[in-house]
Amino acid sequence: LADEPTGDLDYNTGKEIMEVLVSLTKGEGGTLITVTHDPEVGETMDKVYRMRDGMIENSQ
Repeated sequence: LADEPTGDLDYNTGKEIMEVLVSLTKGEGGTLITVTHDPEVGETMDKVYRMRDGMIENSQ
């Protein structure tokens, strides 16, 4: 579970962190749940749920 894992990082460091998290998760056959406001982070995920006003709005 990662809450804004790239929030306070520069672009390149954030990208590296996400690559490590995704690689470790897939390598172990696990699940990574990430909360983010960064659309680029969402693009690296297999499934994306969007929330508005505390409710799930849609999924991709």
